[in-house]
Amino acid sequence: MANDNDKPTDSLWLHCSNTAVRRASRQLNQLYEDAMGDTGLKGTQFSLLSQIGYSNEPSLKVLAETMVMDLSALGHTLKPLIRDGLVELFPDTKDKRVKRVRLTDAGAAAQHDLVARWRVAQDRFDAAFGKEKSDELRRTLAFISSPEFAKAFGNKG
Repeated sequence: MANDNDKPTDSLWLHCSNTAVRRASRQLNQLYEDAMGDTGLKGTQFSLLSQIGYSNEPSLKVLAETMVMDLSALGHTLKPLIRDGLVELFPDTKDKRVKRVRLTDAGAAAQHDLVARWRVAQDRFDAAFGKEKSDELRRTLAFISSPEFAKAFGNKG
């Protein structure tokens, strides 16, 4: 028989914002990745493909900042996408030291196909959580991931 010390307590999730967000993030990540099905891509990779397509050939630095990732984590996430021919790196035309990234034709096609799967997951989230609450949650999370919030929190972001 397990004692009470062996059971996780919900009080931790109610008092620590970081723990609550990470826990929710893991749950959502699993649910959205299930929606990606047999594509072989993770939710992070889909987000990255979408951001690259939306950003129109961003520099790696700008992409990392937008994704709230450090450059090494971005490089790690990009490697399989480059290997599989979905994205490519190329030098900036004005400053050859700056690397930019773009979707290949195959990457654009994969991203386009994944949007339909993502839409199903998104609709299911909105139905389960409520459309207005979902919209508010996304606005709140966008603010939390902003440089303005990091600055207000006390980081030099």
